[in-house]
Amino acid sequence: MVKNLVIVESPAKGKTIEKFLGSDYRVEASFGHIRDLPAKNMGIDIAGGFVPAYEISPEKKKRVTELKKLAKEADKIWIATDEDREGEAIGWHLCMALGLDPTSVDRIVFHEITKTAIEHAIETPRKIYLDLVNAQQSRRILDRIVGYEVSPVLWKKVRPGLSAGRVQSVAVKILVEREREIRAFVPEESWKIMAKIGGTTPMMIELIKVGGKVAKMKTEADIQGFFQSHGIDFSVANTQKDKKGNLIFTFPQNEQFVLNESEVKARTRTPGAPFTTSTLQQEASRKLGYGVKMTMDIAQRLYQNGHITYMRTDSVNLSDLAIGAARDFIEKEYGKEYSIPNGRKYKTKQASAQEAHEAIRPTEIAKSPDRIGLDSMEAKLYRLIWERTVASQMQEAQIETTTYHFSPVSAPSEDWIVKGEVIKFPGFMKLYIEGTDDEQDEESESKKLPVIKKWEQVKSENFAGNQKFSLPPPRYTEASLVKKLESEGIGRPSTYAPTIQTIQDRGYVVIEAKKLAPTDIAFVVVDYLEQEFSGFMQYSFTAEVESQFDQIADGKLEWTKMLGEFYSPFHASIEEALGAEGRFSGERILGIDPATGRTVLTRMSRFGPVIQIGAPSELAEDEKPRYANLSPGIYIEDVTLEQALWLFSFPKDIGSYEDLTLIVGQGRFGPYVKWGEAFISIPRTEDPQSVDHARAVELIEAKKVEDAPVGTYEGEWYTKGKGRFGPFLKWKSLYINVPARFDFDNLTESEASTLIAAKVDKEANRYIHNWPEEKISVENGRYGPFIKFGKENVYLKRGSKKITEMEEIKVLTIDEVKDMILEQIPDAFKEKKKPAKKAVVKKPAAKKAPAKKK
Repeated sequence: MVKNLVIVESPAKGKTIEKFLGSDYRVEASFGHIRDLPAKNMGIDIAGGFVPAYEISPEKKKRVTELKKLAKEADKIWIATDEDREGEAIGWHLCMALGLDPTSVDRIVFHEITKTAIEHAIETPRKIYLDLVNAQQSRRILDRIVGYEVSPVLWKKVRPGLSAGRVQSVAVKILVEREREIRAFVPEESWKIMAKIGGTTPMMIELIKVGGKVAKMKTEADIQGFFQSHGIDFSVANTQKDKKGNLIFTFPQNEQFVLNESEVKARTRTPGAPFTTSTLQQEASRKLGYGVKMTMDIAQRLYQNGHITYMRTDSVNLSDLAIGAARDFIEKEYGKEYSIPNGRKYKTKQASAQEAHEAIRPTEIAKSPDRIGLDSMEAKLYRLIWERTVASQMQEAQIETTTYHFSPVSAPSEDWIVKGEVIKFPGFMKLYIEGTDDEQDEESESKKLPVIKKWEQVKSENFAGNQKFSLPPPRYTEASLVKKLESEGIGRPSTYAPTIQTIQDRGYVVIEAKKLAPTDIAFVVVDYLEQEFSGFMQYSFTAEVESQFDQIADGKLEWTKMLGEFYSPFHASIEEALGAEGRFSGERILGIDPATGRTVLTRMSRFGPVIQIGAPSELAEDEKPRYANLSPGIYIEDVTLEQALWLFSFPKDIGSYEDLTLIVGQGRFGPYVKWGEAFISIPRTEDPQSVDHARAVELIEAKKVEDAPVGTYEGEWYTKGKGRFGPFLKWKSLYINVPARFDFDNLTESEASTLIAAKVDKEANRYIHNWPEEKISVENGRYGPFIKFGKENVYLKRGSKKITEMEEIKVLTIDEVKDMILEQIPDAFKEKKKPAKKAVVKKPAAKKAPAKKK
């Protein structure tokens, strides 16, 4: 017999709570949502007033039966799901599934899992807030309607398999707009004129003004004229290039400079506010290189294990208790001069911030990062949160900035300056300095200037001219996209990570150098949605919908009325789009093929972006157009006629080598030489048109050497190679990346063994389940567990619900995993024709070669 049954979403959270409650309490987990809209249809009665047809998820039926039994036996039931709208909705669904009255069952909430917080929650229960539930289910229903009605339009008018969403489509639009800005950007040239002065304590001073006007040097001719005015012979310049390829001209020049003015200014620097969900994701990206999903997964574990407060919040507020604990720690570790007697309060900037949570902070300030005992990734994120929290309660940094104004004795109208900075009192900077996204801030390092008196003269050693080009706006990172979404009022803390993951999963975005790059299909889909659903794609529309959800949560707006006002115009636009003739392929006419006189165009086909020679009206009845795939770096949006014709020059037969045909071609991953059935990449810096027979043989022989065994590990040979992602070792079927800190060309067998051993050890923790005979496994991945089916990565999900709890994943059977695969790949287990085996580069089997071309 159970006196008190406490129901939470997560087993990990449950285990932590159970430690703080006595033997009269039993804590059980629902493993997330137990009810949802059906997976196989929309599940919403629109005509009947947007009534959702919720059903218990198949994988949760057993769990619901167990919870029902426990609920009947318990004297009292407590709903202890998370305190946000999603948690409120889970609690309400539990009541519905277990036959409990949501207006009378006790609901407890807490923003941290500590003994004090749990005991206080038990002492002050409340009831389920139906307004919060309605806010969550109105979001769920509206987003289901959008997905179910817009996606089929895309399947019919653009390409099968595409998807759309209220937030995801606008997020893709943001990325597409930025990419168009980047591609349209025209760099502007400018030059900085510098001089090295100071002798034993040298300084680099920069020309700012001439005759009271800003010195604008836009071309090389401008700086030549300036240097000539100082009697410098431009022909004796020492010419170099910086890492970006910009020119640097340096000239020996002994010239007297005089200090005309010295400006000293005092300023203060205030610490950043404690973390919200958004700012934590941004700072974890900048400082730790974590993606937003990884950050949230780690933060959730920290919360569930009682180390930090709730991780989904808009608030920057700290409780008086937390402020006091931070003050005590600061005074003990750094001294009273670093603390603030009454603490520092921050105001939340987001007008739409949800329920009154605290900021993300450690549950116990006294548990410093060095004392907490966490694994590597959790420890790093905990340190970030701890340092940001403590720093927010430390004194401001006191900084003194000095600016010297010089002019040459021979040219008093010129104003040359140098700036220095001295930290007079470090304050919070003794513990923590906030990261930045500014890619153009190349010279932010502060420096102390030597003491020079007014009118004192110093001699120059040289003059220099540094070429600069203005930079385009940067692509968004995951973190900076979160910042943009937040600033536009699009989405909420709980939606940022899933949105970014979804647009990657749907193929609208790829990661390039840690930046989000929209794919060709993203441009086509955004253009089509803008054309047919312009209102739906406006930032203001999505932000207004979020505001309406907030009003529903506050009890100020009836949720079915809100959905009705949205649906009528939205559905009318769906009907209009479906009624329009033809397909939308993003087609663009590039010009005429000089060889055939036919039209050259680019468009989105069912299999991706293509170049096509021959419009339908120009082809005979059974004639097909000629096609070419776009190469990396060439996009459907801006490919030119010249580029298109160049792509049609491949594949190119250049003869044979060792009785095997040699062909130069272009593929999805760039140019290559095809030798028999083997493919050898052509370096991306090399024009594939210039690859002749001799160069192809060089590449083949180099590949043979590259693939030759270079050492052994545990009695098995390993080889070295360089691929798309850098240098690697291959041992058995494992590929092992070689970090930059190793000298790859002179890698020792000991170093190789260390790298291989580390990879083997990592692979040992890779599998949660492995059925090699079925070519199916459940693996730990960078973004969480997933199913590997052959070469395909498949979600761990049933219907629309992802499975994230490790306790649930560990008990999956092969049949359950196969069912998940079939949901996502319907023909996964149908018999397929065996593909032809590819030849290995090392020693291809001989076959008859055609006559060599002359």
